Amino acid sequence: MADAPLEHVSSAPDTPADGPAPAVVLIHGRGTNERDLLPIAERLPDQLHVLSVRAPDPLQGGYTWYELDLSAGGLHASQPHPEEFRRSLDLLHGFVEWAVGEYDLDPERVGLLGFSQGAIASLAALTERPENYDWIVALNGYLAASHEDSAGNARDKPVFLGAGEADQIIPAERAERAAELLEEAGAAVRLEVYPVGHGTHPEEIRAVSAWVAERL
Repeated sequence: MADAPLEHVSSAPDTPADGPAPAVVLIHGRGTNERDLLPIAERLPDQLHVLSVRAPDPLQGGYTWYELDLSAGGLHASQPHPEEFRRSLDLLHGFVEWAVGEYDLDPERVGLLGFSQGAIASLAALTERPENYDWIVALNGYLAASHEDSAGNARDKPVFLGAGEADQIIPAERAERAAELLEEAGAAVRLEVYPVGHGTHPEEIRAVSAWVAERL
């Protein structure tokens, strides 16, 4: 296997597809690792090839995609550190391109599923290279200010946004703002707010699973 741009775990479908497989790339949040979202992947459709990537920088026993810019007014209003965000997005794009060839994936059926920092990265990646991503699931995240002007690139793309009504780290209003921008741009957006904090809800995971199945 050629060197991958990012450390990751790979789980091929139990039943091989006739031809290249559809795939989902899982992108974890700040301070965790590539295994954090695997329980969600277990609830997704069986025909998906699951790839879960690890962020590049160590942080408190886990990993992070970037440091936070708190100049806008604290954690609840933070933005990604510009240079580190750029580096991580480049790594993510490079990984997806590498994985399509390495694992014989269908390049037209690659989705991203991210939580927190991973959701922010997923939405930004979509606005940068919409041709590379078939759909996006972004849980407890937002569209970075650096990419708001690029929202128009997501026209016609399916996007599931999940948020926690009691989230004090990334308030639900930030996901609602992302939904507004993407809908105005012509994306096919579904926004759901659940009775949780900075985490996921069982009903949310059921909804995500069903929504992803509709995309396949």
